[in-house]
Amino acid sequence: MAEGSPRATQAPKLPLHQALLLGLVQGPTEVLPVSSSAHIALLPRLVGWPHAEEDAELRNSLEVALHAGTAAALMLAQRGELRQALREIDGKALTSAALALAPPALVGYLMEQRLERRPSGPRALAGGLAVGAVAMAWADARSESRSRTDFGPRDGLALGLAQALALLPGVSRNGATLTAARARGFAREDAQALSWRAGLPVIAGAAGLKVFRLSRRRKTLAFGPRVAQCGTPGAAPALSVGAGAAFLSTLACAPLIRAGRRARVLWPFALYRVGLALAVASSGSA
Repeated sequence: MAEGSPRATQAPKLPLHQALLLGLVQGPTEVLPVSSSAHIALLPRLVGWPHAEEDAELRNSLEVALHAGTAAALMLAQRGELRQALREIDGKALTSAALALAPPALVGYLMEQRLERRPSGPRALAGGLAVGAVAMAWADARSESRSRTDFGPRDGLALGLAQALALLPGVSRNGATLTAARARGFAREDAQALSWRAGLPVIAGAAGLKVFRLSRRRKTLAFGPRVAQCGTPGAAPALSVGAGAAFLSTLACAPLIRAGRRARVLWPFALYRVGLALAVASSGSA
């Protein structure tokens, strides 16, 4: 068979049980400030799965599927919070929300390809986890002098910059925004609420952008000689399973967000992140 024929390259496949387990892990690690990206990257290494590490297109497709499932579940679970935020909207709140959204949106849109090629090996993941843990512990030790009603444009920009930094491996969007809010003196329960108010549009928007760009990339390549390499049709059932599992696991863990309003301290998560960083570093040196 001639090279470049549609059958010359077999589409990569992702076993259903792997997609299911990764989707189940995605939910709790997205809801808690422990970095879902680090867990999704570490799990296959620990159990010896090659899956998406062997194919960049499959890895991107898997990331889209898991985040799309998470975004849908969070939008559903937090619909009451969203309605409350809309009722409280005014000029100040709108400006603050825009500043919280702008940095991650601009970085994600303008640097998508660079971010896809960013270092995501054990050292990068361990570094992000460790640095995030130290920053989280430091910020959570600060006094609680402000409530969410004090949230203003400068606070919005701080959370926006934190969400842009969370695009680095191992940092955690939830952890970064919680750290930024606590560093600016917000009480723990208010920092949790502000973290999700700032994060939901970013999570939903990022998932939508990835779906759009991935589908456009496949359509473009489908008309060229690389048709056999342009997508992951063999992985479609597993990607659906992964998205469904991420949706259900996130929905099941959504009460943890509400429980977090009761002044949950962050140092246990900081310790967990340090332990995970050590595990990631060990997996890379093995």
